[in-house]
Amino acid sequence: MIAGRWIKNSFLSFISNHIIIYPTPINLNYAWSFGSLAGICLVIQIVTGIFLAMHYIPHIDLAFDSVEHIMRDVNFGWLLRYLHANGASMFFLVIYLHIFRGIYYGSYMYPREDLWVSGIILFVLMMATAFLGYVLPWGQMSFWGATVITNLFSAIPVVGPSIVEWLWGGFSVDQATLNRFYSLHYFLPFTIAGGTIIHLCLLHKHGSNNPLGINTNISYVPFYPYFYVKDFYALWIFLFIYLSLVFYAPNLLGHPDNYIPANPMVTPAHIVPEWYFLPFYAILRSIPDKLGGVLAMFGAIVVLAALPFLNTANVRSNLFRPISNKVFWIVAGNFLLLGWIGQQPVEYPYMEVGLFCTCLYFFLFIVIFPFLGIIEEV
Repeated sequence: MIAGRWIKNSFLSFISNHIIIYPTPINLNYAWSFGSLAGICLVIQIVTGIFLAMHYIPHIDLAFDSVEHIMRDVNFGWLLRYLHANGASMFFLVIYLHIFRGIYYGSYMYPREDLWVSGIILFVLMMATAFLGYVLPWGQMSFWGATVITNLFSAIPVVGPSIVEWLWGGFSVDQATLNRFYSLHYFLPFTIAGGTIIHLCLLHKHGSNNPLGINTNISYVPFYPYFYVKDFYALWIFLFIYLSLVFYAPNLLGHPDNYIPANPMVTPAHIVPEWYFLPFYAILRSIPDKLGGVLAMFGAIVVLAALPFLNTANVRSNLFRPISNKVFWIVAGNFLLLGWIGQQPVEYPYMEVGLFCTCLYFFLFIVIFPFLGIIEEV
């Protein structure tokens, strides 16, 4: 009787309802494991970040050396830093796959619009957290990346320069900037964790989508013990890739200039962000006008959030929409091409290709997808 009350009236009831006996469509495939992998990535980033914060010093004269101290003097400090740095890359890889899986199977459509929008908000918070964290090592690319990205807000008419000065805490990227970025970088992951709980509640409000994209005539089984094994298998694949990066190629996805201490007097020959920002960075650079580039970059994210409201189709899954299926792979290829353009010099022909890919990106989402929803109506 006491045990029954405990399960019924406590936190264990939440665990039981939302993880153990949660009704799951019987036809889910491994693409539905990216959500749980994203949660694991978040936990890894928070835990390793807390331990790194114990030894990091947010001071412009000491930040770079404190990172080297972590790498060289702290017991297993090198492991913590490589887990954290490569964990960010794996986090974004999982999230991008999660987003594109949602697009392919129509997980943004009614009645899951609020779930989709909450996911895009979490994605924006992730991008902000990753950018703030990239500044903390205070290397050349960190310093100049912060300078370039924060300067973008100066394109906003009237209030732009004031916003930049507020972000900097002064008239240049300096000590006040590093303090602010460090504080926000530590705080935002916990905000993301809270947002993730809301995201999960919205998911369980209407239940998971499935590859067929239908809610009726689908059998449901408890998540445990039938589907956790798929997530567990996906976790092993994830850990194999992740730990291979950490132990065998820890600097593969980083930039060598960030192992040079920040120097405000020397501008790097080619300023590039981390790989997961490259598609949006390419959109930013492809527009000749500064304000237009900023609007296009943020617009690329807004378009993703607006997908449920641009949708005109009743059939969710691209498995039953042959034209949309092909267009989806064009979207994915175009996104990868934008990522490649983002790391190229600002010159011919990369600028022209980037502008074409940017226009195609917006054209596909704003025009083609709604149009296909009408002509593929069944």
